[in-house]
Amino acid sequence: MAHINRRNTNRKQHRQTGRSELRALRREVPCTVGLLADEEDFAAMRRYRTFTFDNHQRYLRQVDALLHSLATQGAHTAVALFDPEEFVEYCAEAGLDPDTAASRGRFTARVAATGGAVVPYTGQPVSHLAPQLINTAVRRATWEYATMVLADLGDCAECGVDIGRASFDRASLILTHLIERAGPGTHHLVCSVPAPDEQLLAALHVERPDTGPARLDASESAEFVTVLAAGIALGGSGGVVLRTTGPDAPDRLHGWRLRNSGLAPLSEAQVFSAYCTDADTGEPLSPEPGVEYRAGFDLGIEDADIHR
Repeated sequence: MAHINRRNTNRKQHRQTGRSELRALRREVPCTVGLLADEEDFAAMRRYRTFTFDNHQRYLRQVDALLHSLATQGAHTAVALFDPEEFVEYCAEAGLDPDTAASRGRFTARVAATGGAVVPYTGQPVSHLAPQLINTAVRRATWEYATMVLADLGDCAECGVDIGRASFDRASLILTHLIERAGPGTHHLVCSVPAPDEQLLAALHVERPDTGPARLDASESAEFVTVLAAGIALGGSGGVVLRTTGPDAPDRLHGWRLRNSGLAPLSEAQVFSAYCTDADTGEPLSPEPGVEYRAGFDLGIEDADIHR
């Protein structure tokens, strides 16, 4: 009769159980990977001895493989835009040596924790992730600048009203009316506002079913309202365009310009001219096939006086 060493068997079972539990626990831990999205940022990191990559395309392929490997382990993975200039500033403030992998890891974790440009990894290739990250970073910078513009306006000297807050509330009301009067369909809105230092742009995608409330991203909505509010508060030029897509029908384009703390509808000819003129050269462009250029519709909101 064979002798069974129960103690050794139990130890083996405990080790196997421990490894299984550890793998399960790893799936509970989120992971963030920093990405140098363009050649210029990649070149800036090559100054560090511990950054051993020398070819950006090969680096991107390695990141792609890493993300795939993490995903196969069941871990929630996100990708953060790694900005070399911000990294240097962070290391200087934190007293860290930038020429270490640990410092790069800490910076990447900070970007994710402080709401920087981060997108979830869902299996998309790095070639798709890079523009997503850059677009996210641009949107965040635009939102921060527009927020700063509103905050710097202060209170009205005559009535004491917070100009930024009043403009934001007005912009929120305008967006609500715009979505309600746009009707069912898939809508894409773009708000363009010239600011003292840069041109502010915000886009918002809205799904409006035949019944029920409209579906829109909360972050995009906040960014759109903030940029529109900056335009209202500054009292300058700017406008909003709306593109509506529906089944078995041509796309419809509508437009408005900022006026008197609101949106004044553009005529059909003005909408056509705005879309069919090269912004840089002023030369005419061919109309887009399958698109109807229409006047902006009335939003049903009375003009308001936002004191400046």
